[in-house]
Amino acid sequence: MKKTALLLSVWMGSLCATISQENHAPVLPVDPVNQATLLGVGKSFLNDTYLSPLKYSGISIALMHDRIKGTSYFNGNLLLQQQFLIQTAITKNPTASASEYYGNLDYRLTGFYPLFAGGNLRIYGGGGLEASLGGVYNTRNSNNPGSLKVSTNLNLSAMAIYNWKSFTFRWQLATPFAGIFFSPEYGHSYYEIFQLGNNKGTVHFGSFHNQQALRNYFSVDIPMQRMTIRAAYLGDYYKTDVNELITRIVTHQFMIGLAVESLNIGGKRVRNNPSLPSVYY
Repeated sequence: MKKTALLLSVWMGSLCATISQENHAPVLPVDPVNQATLLGVGKSFLNDTYLSPLKYSGISIALMHDRIKGTSYFNGNLLLQQQFLIQTAITKNPTASASEYYGNLDYRLTGFYPLFAGGNLRIYGGGGLEASLGGVYNTRNSNNPGSLKVSTNLNLSAMAIYNWKSFTFRWQLATPFAGIFFSPEYGHSYYEIFQLGNNKGTVHFGSFHNQQALRNYFSVDIPMQRMTIRAAYLGDYYKTDVNELITRIVTHQFMIGLAVESLNIGGKRVRNNPSLPSVYY
């Protein structure tokens, strides 16, 4: 009996130690990610004096992916945002006798640091990089029907997040303060630039004196039973004034999509984390 009791005690102690180790196994840190994909419809206004002195207006459609993740930088306070935006527009001149088509790809990487946190309000400030590639095509012109739009900038940005009941509101502003952009000279054809190599004076340093831009983004997250709907307004203003040419592109779009919150897990963090069992590894 004594041997049986001793063996039983050893077995129970080993079992408790194993359970204790499992319950207190180290949990590797993971980064939370909030992301949403939204579809937008609205109005665009185009004015490119390289193509036409007239202003064109019409419908615009956009697709945006917005991703904000936590990081380990600055004691875990820094947020990293990525925005990828595809914009298209079909516009007409005031007499509807000609059309202009607009398309643009825009990518932004922005870091945000908290400046204020009190109650349900958080305010962030930051900056980052932006790269944009697009163009405008005019159906009336035969010699120079298109205008290329390429730029890369350093941006300043601010963001405010407010929680009210079950809704989350976000307001974000961004503007470039330094960068480079492409613009031909007045009467400078793209045949000369790309075929003959006469590209002098087409790449310009951009700042507030010749390039002004502002992105105004406001969104509200509406939680449902099994999903979160994000409704948003996106306003983009872009203007350049160089080589006696003025480009002004303005868009107003109302967007809607789904937002999800997830954990960014990869590498050894998913393989060695007992609290997050993988269905694949």
